[in-house]
Amino acid sequence: MITWIVLPGMAETAEEFDRLRELLPEHDLRVIDPWQTPVSADPDVLRAAAGVPPVVAIGLIGHSIGGLAAMRWALTRPQEVPRLILVDTTLPSESGRHWLYPGTSAERVVRVVLGFYGRIGLPRLVGPLVRRSMVRVGSVTKRDPLPKATIRKLYGDPRSWQRFWAELTASWTTAQEVKKLLPASGVPTRLLVATGGSSRAGADDWLAGQRELAAALSGTVEVLTDSAHLVHLDRPDAIAEAVRTLRP
Repeated sequence: MITWIVLPGMAETAEEFDRLRELLPEHDLRVIDPWQTPVSADPDVLRAAAGVPPVVAIGLIGHSIGGLAAMRWALTRPQEVPRLILVDTTLPSESGRHWLYPGTSAERVVRVVLGFYGRIGLPRLVGPLVRRSMVRVGSVTKRDPLPKATIRKLYGDPRSWQRFWAELTASWTTAQEVKKLLPASGVPTRLLVATGGSSRAGADDWLAGQRELAAALSGTVEVLTDSAHLVHLDRPDAIAEAVRTLRP
């Protein structure tokens, strides 16, 4: 049996995937804590963070920008990844603005500004509100599994906004890398695509982009009309079913 590694999306936590763990007691499921290890890190770093030895075959579950990181891992090291599940993944076409890429002058200015906001305590004041809005907009159920104390600690941290910015800009460069690796086949891939709730806006274009990506990966698409972007909150059962049924 393979070990599954979950790569969460931007501004997410490992705890949000606890329900998925509960639904898969028969599987070895590890979730990267993006507050400790960026999902854009080198696969060897991610393996170590998940506590999975190099000789162990893995399945990857990538949500949102974590999907980009999962694709890059699977496409550059297909011998390590016999199965790939992409959950409402960010598309390779979402590669941002080059003038804001990591290391550019404009990007450094943004980091300085966000650092200033952290020093004056803005994340502490509005961070929990940002988290609440994220769940209300991104979920059909609108139920946040995180305790209020955890939300205050993480999203109120003065460095949190700089970390979110680093996640976003890293996802742009990852998208560029993935785009260069496509089309590709060989890794059995399933894409779960959310078109419910707030995701109904622009759902046709979003689904078309996901189907195009599936074709480039020789993968299959499952449409979740009853879930918004935070599929792991709305339909963890759909992710669990994909884990059980996806075969090499």
